[in-house]
Amino acid sequence: MYRFLLSRQWVILTLVALVLIPTMIRLGFWQMHRYEERTARNDLVADALGADPVPVERMTSPGHTVTTGERYRTVTAEGRFDTEHEVVVRRRVNADEEVGFHVLTPFVLKDGKVMLVNRGWIPADGPSQTVFPKVPAPPAGEITVTGRLMPDETTEASGIKDLQGLPDRQIMLINSELEAQRLGEPVLGGYVVQTTPEPKGDTPELIGRPGNEDAALNYAYAIQWWLFAAAVPVGWVVLARREARDRAQAAQQAQDTEDAEPAPV
Repeated sequence: MYRFLLSRQWVILTLVALVLIPTMIRLGFWQMHRYEERTARNDLVADALGADPVPVERMTSPGHTVTTGERYRTVTAEGRFDTEHEVVVRRRVNADEEVGFHVLTPFVLKDGKVMLVNRGWIPADGPSQTVFPKVPAPPAGEITVTGRLMPDETTEASGIKDLQGLPDRQIMLINSELEAQRLGEPVLGGYVVQTTPEPKGDTPELIGRPGNEDAALNYAYAIQWWLFAAAVPVGWVVLARREARDRAQAAQQAQDTEDAEPAPV
């Protein structure tokens, strides 16, 4: 009754099903792994954002690499902005996906060390990309800055190429080691995304808080792949039984037709 399973068509179909089942199971586990990674990342971000502010030099120092656990920690610093050595970071977008610049301003601490401060986003509305844009001035004099600590940007982590030969005072990546070489001063590892004081006239546009990654979507995808894996053998059985039934009916009809034919005289 099921000898048709040895046909070329059914052998190929069976082999495809045998390949699909473990593949879908592995894809489900991969999505579950992504769910766990995103959930852990969301928890780290929430813990960091909810922690009490601390002086920046308790979290980082010149040459320090900001860790995953230190990322997004709220830090404070007292000092003054050094606008003479201010630069802009090219090809950055705001919340509306508009392309512009991030404003990176050195902040000189009371002990002489430098903290890099990302003051926010400004539009690229100059006459050309080679002209240094008009940047609103920060508060003058001694002030206290609060912000979120971030690790140095690298091409490997961000996918942004560190292009050479850029116009004066324009950079591609925020990197404390490179800025220390440019400034000739000790620069704290990483940089700070400014949250206070808020700029006058809402420009530069402050960078928003990091959002939660959609971990639940990965969980749903994992369940979906496992359901697909379970559906493959069920579908194979249904198709095989239907094929067997159709063949049996065709054989029965052929037999009935043969029996109904008159005997030769």
